[in-house]
Amino acid sequence: MFITRRKLRRYTLSTRRDLLALPRFCKLGMMVAFDLVAVSVSLILAFEMRYGDAFELSTISSWLWVFILVPALTIPIFVGFGLYRQVIRYIGDRAAIQILLGTATLATLIPTIATIFDYDMYRAAVMVTFFVIATALIGGSRFGMRAVFRSRGSRRHADRVIVWGAGRTGLQLAGALHVDRRWTPVAFVDDDRKLWGRVVHRLPCISPAQLSRFTERRGVGTVILAMPSATQQQRRKMITRLESLGMAIKTVPGMRELLSGRGAESDISDVPISDLLGRDPIAADHTLIRRNIEGKTVLVTGAGGSIGSELCRQILSLRPQRLILLERCEFALYQVEHELRKRLILDSNAQTQAQLIPLLGSAGSTSLLSRLFSRWQVNTVYHAAAYKHVPIVELNVAEGVSNNALATWRTATAAEQGGVETFVLVSTDKAVRPTNVMGASKRMAEMVLQALMQRQRAGTRTRFSMVRFGNVLGSSGSVVPLFREQIRHGGPVTVTHKDINRFFMTVEEAVKLVIQAGSIAQGGEVHVLDMGEPVRIFDLARRMIQLSGHKVLDEDHPDGAIRIEFLGLRPGEKLYEELLIGDDVVGTVHPRIMRGNEAIAPWEKVETWLYALEEACVSGDCPAIRSILNDAVDGYQPASEIHDLVWRAGSQDNQREPLPNQPKTSMQDN
Repeated sequence: MFITRRKLRRYTLSTRRDLLALPRFCKLGMMVAFDLVAVSVSLILAFEMRYGDAFELSTISSWLWVFILVPALTIPIFVGFGLYRQVIRYIGDRAAIQILLGTATLATLIPTIATIFDYDMYRAAVMVTFFVIATALIGGSRFGMRAVFRSRGSRRHADRVIVWGAGRTGLQLAGALHVDRRWTPVAFVDDDRKLWGRVVHRLPCISPAQLSRFTERRGVGTVILAMPSATQQQRRKMITRLESLGMAIKTVPGMRELLSGRGAESDISDVPISDLLGRDPIAADHTLIRRNIEGKTVLVTGAGGSIGSELCRQILSLRPQRLILLERCEFALYQVEHELRKRLILDSNAQTQAQLIPLLGSAGSTSLLSRLFSRWQVNTVYHAAAYKHVPIVELNVAEGVSNNALATWRTATAAEQGGVETFVLVSTDKAVRPTNVMGASKRMAEMVLQALMQRQRAGTRTRFSMVRFGNVLGSSGSVVPLFREQIRHGGPVTVTHKDINRFFMTVEEAVKLVIQAGSIAQGGEVHVLDMGEPVRIFDLARRMIQLSGHKVLDEDHPDGAIRIEFLGLRPGEKLYEELLIGDDVVGTVHPRIMRGNEAIAPWEKVETWLYALEEACVSGDCPAIRSILNDAVDGYQPASEIHDLVWRAGSQDNQREPLPNQPKTSMQDN
């Protein structure tokens, strides 16, 4: 019966799986047993080749101690050189050196033992022959098994990829991809002319100009950018060059992620959307960023949210004396506290560690706030607690206004009474001429702080300020994770309107600027962050589809894979967002932070609106809430009558009837 090639391959793969499934001590025992046999066989062959007919197995007793001591000392010597710490599947050049050193040490034992026991033999020839044979057997077995373990059977379904960057990171990535079942690296691309046409790590290195022809010929669908030290401008140039080829683009973490420990060089992910924003982040002013934090007690409300949690991470790195986390969601509080405590454990400078205080509760609880500010002498407050999803707040008017406006009023009042030095409100561009309840409630929160600052009593020292910015990449409800999920499932990608645009900023950069804006505040100002040019959501969706290696399905491209659907503007949604109410804006000491001078309502008027809102929220009178916001907030227009009908139906005995044309509640473009 003949063994076919397919059967042989199936048997080989089955044996490989069985070997990999063995416990570590079994594999180690097999290696030790093989090494003992290999050393013994190498000794016999070395003597046989040196002495020929004069050497017989029966005469081994003449050199008994050589054949006892050399194998007996093999294991201790190999352990000393670290041969048994290596994982066979991943051994490299270092293992080869360890094998050479180990067998060379064993070879020198032969003449040493012969001298001690006064054996009459030609030592050098036996020593050299033994070294060559033992190295071949022991090294060959390990590298041979590495080839078996790394073999992946058929690579028919693996994606063929090109690695852009033949530096250290690229070489490490290519080595990892040779083991990974999902990818098959076929070439390097590099801008270094000296590497063009050469073979690097068993792969050809081509120039960027050859990329298009090479990918067509070899059927490559993905390029992985392995240049963590490249600037965002350099990365954008590479991405723009690759977009026209219709290839999927992946990347390894940037240098910032590698240094912070949040990524490994072999981690492969989608291209960060921050690479498409069109600008490089400005380095932080360390004097400003530490002024209100270092050595002080800092409170972050909404600490479990996307902005609040990033505030906590950056504040912790700035060495506060005490960091208080206030969050109403138990799981979110657990997550952020667990992450921060891990950071403290990994921090080597234990003498300057901050005290973490997780508090479960609402920023609108007067009793909780009173106890908080009386127990701890809080110096700085970053008020990030807010409901921010436009459709959700539009359908939950009373809760949205209570959490966004009234809770800010209570927190700010308690902070003023508690002697807080700096109070910073994290606001939004939707507060400018708002067309929805969420934006109007945030504008009301701004008006509270402006009026409190203007009315400030003698003896109080709290500086109230606001920081207004647009969408944050990666925050909950952002379009980016939504688009990624839709692309992963084959579409369609949903956009509300073809011409809708938004300002975008990374969460790390936004929080850095929030902290610095609080440091330069004099009191009562609205600080606006320079977010660059607004991004059209349709263009963002199209580029994300192209970067994933797909084509957009439309009239011009009927062969495309993913369609973009337009849902229509949702209630309260604007095509264009603004950052300033008026045109009166001045610069500050920071190039990315501007100060807007806006009209301030007197405290007496604001206080009247607040008490009216409080009464309407308690009773669930949503039409009244909208009416008060319409009177108080410049530019706000209440939503259509259908939404008031929804709220009336929902406020009667908590029974809500399904109504026609109920607005969609997808959380995109917030």
